[in-house]
Amino acid sequence: MFLEIERYLAARSTRIIAISERQKSELGLIYEVAPMEKIEVIPLGFNLEPFLENQEEKRKKFRQEYMVDDDEVVISIIGRIVPVKNHKLFLNALKILLENTNKKVRAFIVGDGEDRQLIEGYASSLGIDFVSFVNEKRKAKLTFTSWKKDIDVVNAGSDIIALCSFNEGTPVSLIEAQAANRPIVTTRVGGITDVVIPEKTALISSKMSVNNFARNLLMLVEDEERRLEMGNRGHDFVGTKFSYKRLIDDTAQLYRRLVASS
Repeated sequence: MFLEIERYLAARSTRIIAISERQKSELGLIYEVAPMEKIEVIPLGFNLEPFLENQEEKRKKFRQEYMVDDDEVVISIIGRIVPVKNHKLFLNALKILLENTNKKVRAFIVGDGEDRQLIEGYASSLGIDFVSFVNEKRKAKLTFTSWKKDIDVVNAGSDIIALCSFNEGTPVSLIEAQAANRPIVTTRVGGITDVVIPEKTALISSKMSVNNFARNLLMLVEDEERRLEMGNRGHDFVGTKFSYKRLIDDTAQLYRRLVASS
């Protein structure tokens, strides 16, 4: 029913805007919503400057709030706690990481959702010490923060940003992570490769491979120089590709072109 509605509206539209080449292919070739020549790609755009502003101050704020020492490496996964986000893979990889490093590691699950209790129970079954920080203020290997609006502060306080979803469109958390110059460990799904530079700003593994995901986490935890090197490439990359100014310019150019040709 929804496909028919989309096709009906597409037939009466001058252009369809897709946010990535992958989405354009899905709309045009897979779901046949509209002919490919009718679909224009305009990537998302954001105000990314806050993610690089006052980073030292924001890092200090996050680490003081959650009692993180200067020599502790923080890995954060940001998003809803729902099945598609595949938090179990993150916990399985975290357990492997903790068993194979001498570095001090703290992990943070930032967000909330329907699977919260399930994921807490799974962490308990793996023997990972965790805390729900809203209810209990203490240090733990794994901290559930619940919802946080100041994601720029979370990124500043973190050393590595993780994502292990079964599927993603355009993962905003990874764009924001790169805007904050943070390296990424992620699964290879959906539009991930459209928003990161593999091996340059992100280490990528299969959504089914816990060992590879854990190995990538371990690699960045153990190698501070590589963490910094990968992180420092992020802001320039997303600052150009996903800037809100670029979004405005692209949209304005499309309208001008259509008006001129009408």
